[in-house]
Amino acid sequence: MSSKSECLFCRILRKEIPANVVLETEFALAFRDLKPRAPVHVLVIPKEHVPSLMGFEPRHAAMISGIHEAIQAVARKENIAENGFRVVVNNGRDSGQAVEHVHYHVLGGRPLGWPPG
Repeated sequence: MSSKSECLFCRILRKEIPANVVLETEFALAFRDLKPRAPVHVLVIPKEHVPSLMGFEPRHAAMISGIHEAIQAVARKENIAENGFRVVVNNGRDSGQAVEHVHYHVLGGRPLGWPPG
């Protein structure tokens, strides 16, 4: 498990690593994925280091709501809100979670197949 100081996404939040920022709010930062899987592929991360979905606690309720508002804002800004988009959260090694900082993939801009993976 990576520490907060070594976490890639925490380093992006601290502006130690550049990112193509789409949106920043009180609770979240949204930036373009370096290896996009769709025409629109934006990562939305909480500004607080939470390793995975299993790390959320009741005290995070306002942050979780803020993250969902940020996802909605990204969808509107990227013009995918009307035609549809997918939000993916990988949790743990078996799911493919590559960075131990919870993050939401917002994917859209083309029809997305089902089932995924």
